[in-house]
Amino acid sequence: MKIEQMSVVLTGAAGGIGSAAARALTNAGARVVLVGRNPERLAALRQALPRPAAVTMVAADVTRTEGRAAIHAAALAQGANVLINNAGLPCFGKLEALDADQIVRALETNLLAPMLLTRLLLPHLRVQPAAQILNVGSALGSVGLPGFSVYSAAKFGLRGFSEALRRELQGSPVTVQYLAPRVTRTAFNDEAADAFNRATGAQSDSPEQVAQALVQTLRRGTPERLLGFPEKLAARINGIVPHLLDGAFRRHRSALQSSRQPA
Repeated sequence: MKIEQMSVVLTGAAGGIGSAAARALTNAGARVVLVGRNPERLAALRQALPRPAAVTMVAADVTRTEGRAAIHAAALAQGANVLINNAGLPCFGKLEALDADQIVRALETNLLAPMLLTRLLLPHLRVQPAAQILNVGSALGSVGLPGFSVYSAAKFGLRGFSEALRRELQGSPVTVQYLAPRVTRTAFNDEAADAFNRATGAQSDSPEQVAQALVQTLRRGTPERLLGFPEKLAARINGIVPHLLDGAFRRHRSALQSSRQPA
């Protein structure tokens, strides 16, 4: 499908990757429904976009039933044919140091909400001449790192959901895609996670680079795409013989032990 033919529902639109994606999509000619929890940030983003008349917005929480209902109503009103599940919540730290509510919120936002929103919009997407669902995951959905057990669990789940649903919908008008950025230079992570990434030498991309990759992935219909090297290599090895990488994360374990977190 051409970008100019797309009417996109974009969750997490006011975040770093989301706002860059909104700019890239509108620049390419798409119509966009911005979804986020903060109406002021959404309104400011809409006015900053090059084609604000082609943009609508929905202030909604994707983890709540009423929030997903509002998104569904907007998708129908705008004739949406693309859903981008981009909303996310960070979760970094030693497992025993994480609060139970923090774990639940991370799993709800990063995994359960995209599944439920996709389920809700799927009947509408099925009757379009062509439709796409793009789930924004993470390199941590292919390689589990110390300190990211909960976040990786959610993103591994999102990748599995994307893969299974892609196969389930094969032959239908709906294409399912999965995009996995590596560390992205946004305000998404807290200082502890940023310090961990610096200490472990993690490579990173700008949100604009991720947004351009997102638009390319939509345009090409690529089933799954992971950004960055050595992340691609690590994901391939981990997918075949994961235990071979177990000893490669000594620096990560040391950085995690040194991070400033509650004991």
